[in-house]
Amino acid sequence: MRDLDPDLRALQEMRDAVRRAKEACKAISSYTQAQTDRLCEAMVQAGVAAAADLARLAVEETGIGRVHYKILKNLFGSEGTWASIKDEKTVGVISRDERKGLVEVATASGVIAGIVPTTNPTSTALFKAIISVKGRNSIVISPHPRARRCIGETVEVLRRAIERAGGPPDLVIALSNPTIESTGALMKHRDVAIILATGGEGLVHAAYSSGRPAYGVGPGNVPLYVDRSADPKEVARIVVSSQSFDNATFCCSEQALVLDAPIADRLLKELQARGAYLCNESETQLLGRHCNKGGMMNADVVGQDPWKIARAAGFEVPVETTILLAHQGGVGTDWPLSIEILCPVLSVHLVDGWEEGCKTCWDVLKFGGLGHTMGIHCRDQAVLEQFMLEKPANRIIVNGPTSQGAVGYSTSLDPSVSLGCGPQAGNITSDNITARHLINVKRAAAPTRDWEERAVRDHARAAALGGEAAPRGSGLPGDPALGGAVRPAVAGAPAAPAWTGNATHQSVKKHVPPAPPANAPKVQAAAKVAPKSAPVFTRPNAAATVAPRPAAKSTPAPAPRPAPAAHVPSASGASATRTAGPYAGGSLSSGDIQRLIAGAGAGCPLGPCKGCPHHSVTTGACTA
Repeated sequence: MRDLDPDLRALQEMRDAVRRAKEACKAISSYTQAQTDRLCEAMVQAGVAAAADLARLAVEETGIGRVHYKILKNLFGSEGTWASIKDEKTVGVISRDERKGLVEVATASGVIAGIVPTTNPTSTALFKAIISVKGRNSIVISPHPRARRCIGETVEVLRRAIERAGGPPDLVIALSNPTIESTGALMKHRDVAIILATGGEGLVHAAYSSGRPAYGVGPGNVPLYVDRSADPKEVARIVVSSQSFDNATFCCSEQALVLDAPIADRLLKELQARGAYLCNESETQLLGRHCNKGGMMNADVVGQDPWKIARAAGFEVPVETTILLAHQGGVGTDWPLSIEILCPVLSVHLVDGWEEGCKTCWDVLKFGGLGHTMGIHCRDQAVLEQFMLEKPANRIIVNGPTSQGAVGYSTSLDPSVSLGCGPQAGNITSDNITARHLINVKRAAAPTRDWEERAVRDHARAAALGGEAAPRGSGLPGDPALGGAVRPAVAGAPAAPAWTGNATHQSVKKHVPPAPPANAPKVQAAAKVAPKSAPVFTRPNAAATVAPRPAAKSTPAPAPRPAPAAHVPSASGASATRTAGPYAGGSLSSGDIQRLIAGAGAGCPLGPCKGCPHHSVTTGACTA
């Protein structure tokens, strides 16, 4: 391994990790809910105990965010996550509805591939590991290369906790030297059941293109509309708190302030009173060039303090600055600060009335945040309902911080750091991803009590439309498939026997000729030749009629010898040739053949009825 190329070494490590994770998953396949929860509780307790150390390590390694808020995120990713799922059934029978006759059973999905970003490395690793093991799954984590050490330490904390609780530590594994190639190969590995992809748009696209089931997330260009009915002082407090939460590194943090004109000046003053800095025109241009590199967010500004961002852009602000505010005249490529920027920088857009505010929020979401999150501060219920109904965002946070609200920290949404954005963003779900998304639910269902009555009613409707009252196999009175049943007679045609078609050669039964009429002359039976194989008619002719055979003489007839071909008179009088096949027994009597063709159906030995002019589509009888 030491002498291998780094890419080859990373690939081999990934394959070994998936194999070990698969074995660990099998080892707990028979665990009860209590045993499974015991492992999770041990992981949660270990995550809480190590929250501060892991937070410091994350900031030191990545240079992103603030230690205090990383601790809060670690507590949220472990303790907060567990509080929301600890009572959820994820093993065995999870629901039973006796009235409906429906039973739901949860089974594990298998090996989960967890892609963890550099913005929230330790809290995301804690979260994904806990929701995976809750469903008796294992997880292989591929960390961002810039955060592999803190993510690796987080996984070691969890592994030791699982081992102390009596479980296999390989339920949680982190790749130590991930590369782009090894991460891509992990997502395509045949033993990976589900991908949990958190990262940039390219990574999420790769996850969905891998051929494996995937939960991805879209970008979060989050607009915040502040209506004229809102309280400016309260809004300022909430916005500053949200932007200061780990320097706005959650993708659901506010990105654009859309301010109703009558309230704009008062709100900006309240924000400045809480440490916000309103950039002038030249500073706005400098900030735009620094934060936006070729239409993409500059990675160097992610999670940085406002004063550091300003200095790097070319101007100075106080160290105590909480947010950088910059006016933008619109949304799009001409306005560089209207993109998603994961740091305390907010673009400011002035509108006149909620209708114009609605349009601007639409523009912001379409420019890089479809399906993700938006916020609104408003006391007018009619305006609130319009935003809830019309906006293409799956999380609308009302009168609260979007950074803590969308992840379920300050709201009743499911606690999660993986936020689905729905079909608008190319995601499979709009949910906050949690434990229930990583289990397979199978269902056992019994017929409903009114099924028979519904079936009779529906058959009657179909009969009225199609004219067939009792189709074969329906079980209704007159069903030709019922034992002893005879198809309805057709004028001029003999009654059809219940012919069941040719038997296979493995299960052929001895032919029993029909009993002769009571007044028929007695004849001496001809010598029988037992067939060596099943009768197979190699050249059937469903439309042919057979002339009666001359009556047998009273003297014993010699045993017939099989001939290579037999001539059967056709309906026109011409002789039709039947090529000799494996059947080498005696010929059928004229009476036998007449009965067979009279009852010709799907099993007629003279050929299928489909397309035959003598076949009645309505009754199934043969009118030849």
